[in-house]
Amino acid sequence: MDHPEKRRPPRSRRYGDRFVEALLFSAAITSILAMLLIFYFLTFESFLAFREVGVFDMLLGQKWHPAGEVFGMAPIIAGSVLITTIALIINILVGVPLAIYLSELAGRRSREFLKPAIELLAGVPSIVYGFLGVLVLVVYLERSFNMLTGRSILAGAILLGIMFIPALTTICEDALRAVPKEFKEGSLALGATRWQTVRRVTLPAASSGIIAAVILNVGRIIGETMAALLVVGNVARLPSPIFDAFDRGAIFTSVIAGEMGEVAHGSIHYHALFAVGFVLLAIVTILNISADLVRAAIQKRFGGY
Repeated sequence: MDHPEKRRPPRSRRYGDRFVEALLFSAAITSILAMLLIFYFLTFESFLAFREVGVFDMLLGQKWHPAGEVFGMAPIIAGSVLITTIALIINILVGVPLAIYLSELAGRRSREFLKPAIELLAGVPSIVYGFLGVLVLVVYLERSFNMLTGRSILAGAILLGIMFIPALTTICEDALRAVPKEFKEGSLALGATRWQTVRRVTLPAASSGIIAAVILNVGRIIGETMAALLVVGNVARLPSPIFDAFDRGAIFTSVIAGEMGEVAHGSIHYHALFAVGFVLLAIVTILNISADLVRAAIQKRFGGY
């Protein structure tokens, strides 16, 4: 029998493994440092605006008027919440049923056609969706609802809702397929129909992945720039009434992208735009942490699936 020392891997292989481990560790540390530097940079650049204007005046102020050095984010926050809510409703109503169909009900031919088509839509650049929104959606809304301009909160919500359906569908389908076959087979063996199995067994078991996918999609929707910039109108004012989706509006990313190119470096307006970016980053970070916590809680409830 060979001595244990003789079964050790060659020295060159051990050095190669250590090099790969060191490389992966360096990559992980670099990503963490990059995130911390982003937080520091945004905090540093936005601090002057929060100090000069006031934290509550910026977050709750009802007017965003850079020429008069008035920087209230309430119109931006309201527009972002309204667009995200409507877009997420569209997202869920189409994306989740489509994921259920693909993972549980679709035949082989239907799946072979739909799956690549959805993945292809997920790879379309956002600027292409924006152009289609301007040429088709904006014109349709303008003519159908007799609007002065089709660029509106509704146009942005519909466009973003459709745009992120493929991402939500893909993640939800993966969560549904991760449910062990024994769960489904046991339900069917007890006499449940296919739909009853999906509704009472598969969906609860996959709920952690589905809810996490929905929360992560909120971050994607609220962080989208180019498509929203082209169709929402980018007018930072409170809708009247507050839920009027036919009014023009602005979101975090459209304000930053639309105004940063013309702002004077070091001005209060410059720092106010960084403050907008800081609030957006804080919201997205909270959403990501919430998605992890929700997923962990539901996985614990359903036995780790």
